[in-house]
Amino acid sequence: MRGQPGLFTPVRVGPLELPNRIVMSPMTRIRADEGCVPGERMVRYYAQRASAGLIITEGTHPSPMGRGYTSPPGLHTEEQAAGWRRVTDAVHDAGGRIFVQLMHAGRVSHSSLLPGNALPVAPSAVAVSGEIHTFAGKAPFETPRPLETAEIPAVVGEYRRAAELSVAAGFDGVELHAATGYLPNQFQVTGSNRRTDAYGGSLEGRTRFTLEVIEALCEVRGADRVGIKVAPGFTVNDTFDDDPAETYTHLARQLDPLGLAYLHVGYDSGYSRGTAPPFNPVDLLRSAYTGTLLAVGGFTWASGREAIEAGRADLIVYGRPFIANPDLVERFRLDAPLAAGDVRTFYGGDDHGYTDYPTLAEQGWSRETPWPGIGADAGDRHHARASPMPARPRTPETGPVAEATTPGRSDRETRLPGHKHS
Repeated sequence: MRGQPGLFTPVRVGPLELPNRIVMSPMTRIRADEGCVPGERMVRYYAQRASAGLIITEGTHPSPMGRGYTSPPGLHTEEQAAGWRRVTDAVHDAGGRIFVQLMHAGRVSHSSLLPGNALPVAPSAVAVSGEIHTFAGKAPFETPRPLETAEIPAVVGEYRRAAELSVAAGFDGVELHAATGYLPNQFQVTGSNRRTDAYGGSLEGRTRFTLEVIEALCEVRGADRVGIKVAPGFTVNDTFDDDPAETYTHLARQLDPLGLAYLHVGYDSGYSRGTAPPFNPVDLLRSAYTGTLLAVGGFTWASGREAIEAGRADLIVYGRPFIANPDLVERFRLDAPLAAGDVRTFYGGDDHGYTDYPTLAEQGWSRETPWPGIGADAGDRHHARASPMPARPRTPETGPVAEATTPGRSDRETRLPGHKHS
């Protein structure tokens, strides 16, 4: 489209033809029903955002032992698959496309969330510092139980089973969450992997688990319907590595010939805790991975377009703006104001702050009609920096909503009138 040569250019991802290059990020919202089953609230939430070129769901545990939060969705039972099927049907009916992100929390969990109050599992007996939210409130992270070598094939098998259920659930593909300190990431980095068997030590050993899971997912779904998320060098959840640039360059080169749907690279983890790497992860892996690359972290409309035009990424992933702007694609297209999300409702709750954000159409927006916060007083606006690869956003909260981003094309953000979070 004229004047919008980047984000609104169609693109092929695996077998899918996407009408735009705007991807909805996986974001933890903690609103599944009993049994970690997606309910009608989640159906509405995802269907409202179906105009994205691609939706990637919130982290979804592939087994009971993979659970990491109080009310996350799972994909290891027929009931959960049926719940997800209602979600995917609604997204497809609205013209969208949707991948499920498979996320095994590993040590980023708590025994009170797991079957039989079992200890979380991990590559090694190294605990995460800090606390985790449980049904009883915050609790210190526990020292996990190291997986025995003989147990690992069964964990890989849990991912395989989840991929099989993803077919029944109607997903267009699956993404492996191998970032921000979850189980595959725990195997990858030296800080949490002290193993001396085939799954530790060398680069080949530490990336073996990730590659075995990817192989299992590809066997079920086909490589062109499998993606993977990495966030090289970010230390959230104590993801420390002696040489993250070397580790992730090696991993990217191993993934490159597989013909995956995409490599999803975090430029920013979306967390306010942890530290950023001394290098740009997107640029690092762009030179090592020749396939489709998704970039996430702090992008505006302008900086996302620039990244695509410069060949630094093929699609741009937006997180927080999609929470408060279900019609984000249209707002970018029209250079319309963006609504601000209410951080108090990000994690858990009901429809409030989840499915009740209005669209421009529902608000009767027009360019001629002034809106509160967008008028004579420029001080009412929030101006975001637009650059080819943005600086890390500074956010006040410390939760697991991934990929915090600053506002979009117009670099403006405001609460729209009529929204229930005043």
